[in-house]
Amino acid sequence: MATTESCTTWALLHAATAGDSMAAFSFCRFCGARLEDTFVDLGESPLCEKYVAPHQLKEPDRYYPLHAWICRQCLLVQLEAIVPPEEIFSEYAYFSSYSDSWVSHARAYADTAIQRFNLGKDSRIVEIASNDGYLLQHFAARGFNVLGIEPAANVATVAENRGIPTQVLYFGLDTARDLRDRVGRADLLIGNNVLAHVPDLNDFVTGMEELLAPDGVITMEFPHLLRLIEQSQFDTIYHEHFSYFMLLTAERIFDAHHLRIFDVEELATHGGSLRIYAEHAERDPDRMTGRVAQLLDRERSGGYDRIEQYAGFSDRVKAVKRSLLEFLTRAKAEGRRVAGYGAPGKGNTLLNYCGIGSDLLEYTVDRNPYKQGLYTPGMRIPIRHPERITETRPDYLLILPWNLKDEIMEQMAHIRQWGGRFVVPIPGLQVFD
Repeated sequence: MATTESCTTWALLHAATAGDSMAAFSFCRFCGARLEDTFVDLGESPLCEKYVAPHQLKEPDRYYPLHAWICRQCLLVQLEAIVPPEEIFSEYAYFSSYSDSWVSHARAYADTAIQRFNLGKDSRIVEIASNDGYLLQHFAARGFNVLGIEPAANVATVAENRGIPTQVLYFGLDTARDLRDRVGRADLLIGNNVLAHVPDLNDFVTGMEELLAPDGVITMEFPHLLRLIEQSQFDTIYHEHFSYFMLLTAERIFDAHHLRIFDVEELATHGGSLRIYAEHAERDPDRMTGRVAQLLDRERSGGYDRIEQYAGFSDRVKAVKRSLLEFLTRAKAEGRRVAGYGAPGKGNTLLNYCGIGSDLLEYTVDRNPYKQGLYTPGMRIPIRHPERITETRPDYLLILPWNLKDEIMEQMAHIRQWGGRFVVPIPGLQVFD
């Protein structure tokens, strides 16, 4: 159950946003404490997934503050300003299936979960923010009872066409109660890269507790704030990511809603993520693995249970910006051509914060046909088909989804035929022959 203070805060937020699409969120979305300490201020930026069509080029972008704060009381890192989820997720440009490595990651997860939790064909598997069916397809192919919950209708349609039952809904307590009554509780409740996207954490986590079967298991994956800090991954901060988590904070949030995290895995995905396993708090505590305690101890020993440890991140962000701009400016002065690979949300944070336009980055390419022919928000860099790389033979290829650099460098290895080189901006500028 959400705390009275946090519920009051959320009610005030809804009242403030009733006549506007954005309002200052000056209280912690979990514990309700006043937000007074800056984690990093990235200025103002457009929504990272609001790509610009050619006929919209004369229309101005709408900018929003991109200021991340840290709660002095519970240490949750979060954005100050909220854009209503409907403005971000109703039509979404991210399709999970265009990353081969992510689909393989999903397949491996399905294999492991089926075996570890002894799932049978009568088990109900529900995924929150199921996107285009990239994950549930691996369960459905084996005859499991699956259901996707996805707020973006355009993405949900793709999943339905794959045979994945998908409901276009925003998840929360009311949604959970409705699903519980209509389809029953979930034996396995999955949420990959959705916890950060939730403006009302208390409502969301309470909804999971409501929908989970008595003996069910929740698994959630989200970027690890520890890695974000240590690897200077500031570009993963954007408006659809409302919160950023240490395990310390995630455990506190789940515990407040009668859910116990009994296991955790550290993953390489998205620059370093956690996969947590949770169950109803009243279940047998003997299920707890040693990995939870070990990671909590590591975060504490690193000082991340104290607000002082979070200071200094802004200086590292500025250093990344300087080195990237110096490289691009020098390449331009030397007559070198630089193109980009990918048009991810993180890339748009990077481009807008650094002020990189088409004068420094001629264009970028993306495998997703939904983005091809459009322009990046804010900096208006054209997005082309990957074939454009071979046609123009740039000297450098700036990899914007740096978390997929190995996959991309393998796909684009042919640029070495003309001496092309790969550039990765995070955690610090690297040029690969």
